[in-house]
Amino acid sequence: MSAAAVEVSGLCKSFGGLQVTRSVDLRVEQGERHLLIGPNGAGKTTLFNLISGDLQASSGSVTILGREVTRASTVARAQLGLARTYQIVTLFGRDNLLHNVKLALLGRSPLRWRHWGSFDADEGLSAQALAVLQTVGLGHKAHLPLEQTSYGEKRRLEIAMALAQKPQVLLLDEPLAGLSSEERRTVTALLRSIDRAITVIMIEHDMEVALGLADRVTLLHYGEVITAGTRQEVVADPRTREIYLGH
Repeated sequence: MSAAAVEVSGLCKSFGGLQVTRSVDLRVEQGERHLLIGPNGAGKTTLFNLISGDLQASSGSVTILGREVTRASTVARAQLGLARTYQIVTLFGRDNLLHNVKLALLGRSPLRWRHWGSFDADEGLSAQALAVLQTVGLGHKAHLPLEQTSYGEKRRLEIAMALAQKPQVLLLDEPLAGLSSEERRTVTALLRSIDRAITVIMIEHDMEVALGLADRVTLLHYGEVITAGTRQEVVADPRTREIYLGH
């Protein structure tokens, strides 16, 4: 059996006396589309933070592509092929779209160690960044200042920056949050187009869209895994209806 894209075992996280993640077990296979659902405060984003290294686990283990990374830094996990977006859009607000993507490309490029010259003049890097923007439908706005873009375009830019790092595992934290109906359709089409070689783990509250994308689903509640399985299995589970779907 090949190594899982992501595997966590007995994962716990406490802040003082508050335990927010309670012995979570999760296995996501390579190429899978995995959806994390649960009410607000269920611990979904905390779990993402533990997988990405933004938080250190109190106990338990995290493995990415067969490498145990529980105590590894965020940078080390990124170098293994992990990228993510955030619930609150995190971009370089004073720059244009192209510059944002070029900064993302530098994260895994030898150019980041170059201490002379300006990467702004690097035509190869600019061409790579433009190609990434074109994959998310923003190539024609490459030189537009970020402040002149819509919220939906900022969401697509954030996904573009994650994809620029050529990830093997991509964590998406509510990519449809706050979008208009038209923007939702655009971003949903983008999510469907992501290469199946990339494993996608997603937190999303738009159940109609999210379930249409997911191969498998995990329901969290108060930091615990309540049920996990195929989307049909999880939706049919009475605990899902009671805790999350409300009917």
